Order: sequence, then structure tokens, then C-alpha cells
Amino acid sequence: MTPDGLEAQIGQWRQYVQRRRELQTADADELEDHLRGSVDELVAAGLSEDEAFLVAVKRMGSLDELSREFAREHSERLWKQLVLTGEPAPGASAAGTRSRRTLWVMVGCAAGAAASIKVPELFGAGFDGNSEFYAANISLFTLPWLAGFLAWRRQAPRPLIAVVAALFVLGGVAANVYPLTGDSQSLVITSIHLPIALWLVVGVAYVADDWRSTRRHMDFIRFTGEVFVYFVLIALGGGVLIAFTVGTFRAIGVQPQEFISEWVVPCGAMASIVVAGWLVEAKQSVVENIAPVLTRLFTPLFTAVLLAFLVAVGVTANRIDVEREALILFDLLLVVVLGLLLYSISARDPLAPPGLFDKLQLALVFSALAIDTLVLLEITGRLAEYGGTPNKAAALGENVILLVNLAGSALLLLRFIRRQGQFAALERWQTRHLPVYAVWAWIVVLVFPPVFGFA
Repeated sequence: MTPDGLEAQIGQWRQYVQRRRELQTADADELEDHLRGSVDELVAAGLSEDEAFLVAVKRMGSLDELSREFAREHSERLWKQLVLTGEPAPGASAAGTRSRRTLWVMVGCAAGAAASIKVPELFGAGFDGNSEFYAANISLFTLPWLAGFLAWRRQAPRPLIAVVAALFVLGGVAANVYPLTGDSQSLVITSIHLPIALWLVVGVAYVADDWRSTRRHMDFIRFTGEVFVYFVLIALGGGVLIAFTVGTFRAIGVQPQEFISEWVVPCGAMASIVVAGWLVEAKQSVVENIAPVLTRLFTPLFTAVLLAFLVAVGVTANRIDVEREALILFDLLLVVVLGLLLYSISARDPLAPPGLFDKLQLALVFSALAIDTLVLLEITGRLAEYGGTPNKAAALGENVILLVNLAGSALLLLRFIRRQGQFAALERWQTRHLPVYAVWAWIVVLVFPPVFGFA
């Protein structure tokens, strides 16, 4: 191995180590020094640089185990990132000061999100009688603040910040300029697709520090799943808090339900998205330990359900109902399957050999692929027979995109299991589809309503 080759290997190893947010730069430097020392000793003992690198890494143990050991050793430092402290202790590091500044920026963004949902009431658009407005605009109250927090944290360049801001403005125009009525399908597809489009705008802010990197794109996929986990946990905790609040105030004759429904729930929900994003940034490794557990628990369950559904279709010979509710249900099911695949990819060691769980995932993907094909056949048949509607046209496009994604995933996963390809190819395939989802979501939001006469 040439010196440049050894440096490339060490650089790849360091990049993998630094994915663990609990390891600070000083920790990575210490580990790299240890690795380089081991390599030098082994080279002096007569090994080639290639052999020395592999043996040195093996001696250091599993990188995942190494990260967990560091997390336990420095647990007091990790939890201090989540605590509002007073004056910095003597000798406090610049990282600690940065952590406190990040906390305050997050608090400001969360407060901004909480206040944003109450601003329309100043113009007479309260929750009562304005469900269409809030359905179309709900993502605009919180996602710009989360994107702003991430852009600040990544020190995004001004041109990129301008692009992110322009896309949010464009989303706001689409949600409020088009005449979307409560009984129109255009309102439904806008309410579903605008949050997707804007969430991928958040992704632009997330990868601002290295937007060309496939690894950073995969990090955003992981970030998406972890934000969802934290948001659910916050919502569950908030529900318990509200229940106790109502019970205790009722005991003294005070009825807080109106205040809770008008202020606590909407403001808390908007702020929770920003808080969840901050928690992922501050404590990413904690949820990374949960991610493999969740995927290994639900992948076999969803595989069993999909296989049972396919068997039932074959036995009963019944056609799939492709009315609006059924389309949404099937699309959500396929998205969940894709989410399980993405989440497991993001949590998997790309250098590990194929195993039983990879074969189980292949069965899940093939099952979803078969269901997606059946749904597409029904949609195209209904379109040919009854003509197009915004709902069916959007579902057709989404299912075609999912079909291509699942087919490519199945092929690459099969090649990996047969040891004919690398797992990294599957990662690249998934990350390259993120712009496809974004483009389609914006097409549905901006083009479909006027094309279908806002029906």
C-alpha cells in the first residue's frame, strides 16, 4: 500500500468514527493517534501497511463497541449537553460554550415556531372555521424554524440560506394563493405533499456543511427517523402532563381545557419539532442504539403482514379498492416499508457481511414490490375507465417512484446477499432518490391544483 493509500484508509476509518456525535474531535484525534501508533509498530515488525492497518483496526475492536465505551466513559459530558447550566466552570472548553449557545438558539427557534401558529389569529384566522387554512399551512409554522436552526448550526453559506428561504416562500404561496376549498382533492394532496416537500428543504439545510456527500444524505435519512422517534416520545410525555394538569386544576374548580386546546397543544406541537431536531443533534447516538432494535422488531412483523395480504389476494381473487382512503393507506404502507429499509441501512455497518436479516429485508422489499405492482395495475385501470383525478394521478406518480425505488433496492440487495456487489451501492441508490421525491412533491403542490381546476 502506498502512503497515500494508507492515508485514505485512515481517513475512511476516521470518517466512520466521527459519525458518532458523542465522540468529540479530541476523542477522534486520540483514537487516530492510537491507530497510527499500532500501524507503525506492526510495520516495524515486518507487516505491510495494508496488513498492519487491518490488524490495528481489528485490535481496537468493533467501532460500534468502541463508540459505546467512549459514551459510557464520558457520560457526564454527554448529559451536560442537555442541561441548562449557569456560568461556565473554570477551564470550560469552547465546545461547552458552543453547546450552551446552541441550546439558546434552539430555544429561540422553538419559541418562534410556537408563536407562529398563533399569528394567523391576529388576522381573524382562528382554529374554528379555518381548518382548510391550517391543513395546508401546518408545516410552514414549524419547519422554517427547524431549517433555520440547522442552517445556523451548520454555518450554511448565504446563497444556500437564500435558496432554503425561497423554497419556503414558494411553499407558502402555493398553500395560500390557490383557491383550495374544503371538499377539494387538491387541498388533500397539498396538505400531504407540501410537508414532504418542505421537509426535504430542511434536508438541504441539514447537509449544508457537505451537500455532495452520500454519507451526509444518509445522515439526513437517519435524522428523519430519529426526529420522528423523539417527537412521539415528547407527544406521549406531553399527553401525560396534560392529563395531570386537567385533573389537578379540576380539583380546585378551574377548567383548563380551553387554554390547553387553544394554546398548549398547538404551540407545544410546533415547538416540539424543533426540540426533537435539537435532541437528535445533541444525543444522536442514543437513538442510533434504538434504531437497529426497532428495525429488527418491525421488519419481520411487516414482512409477515405483507405476505399474508398477498396470500389473501391470491386465495380470494378480490381486487384492491383504490378509492382515496385506500390509496392513502397503501401509500403509507409502502412508505413505512421504505422507511424500515432506509432506517436499517442508516444504522448498518456497511462493511459487515450479509446475514439473515438482510435476507429478511429482501423478502420485505419483494412483498412490497408485489403489492405496489397490484396497486399500480388497479390505478391505471381506473384512470383508463373513469378518467383522471388529482388524487389518483398523485398516487400513480408516487407508486411509480416507489416501484422504481423498490425494484432497484431489491436488485442491489440481492446482489449484496450473493456477494456480487457492495452494500454502499444500496446506500447510494437510496440517497440519489431524495431529489426525485422532492421534485415530485413540488410538482404535486404547484402543478396539480391548476391542472385539475382546483378540484
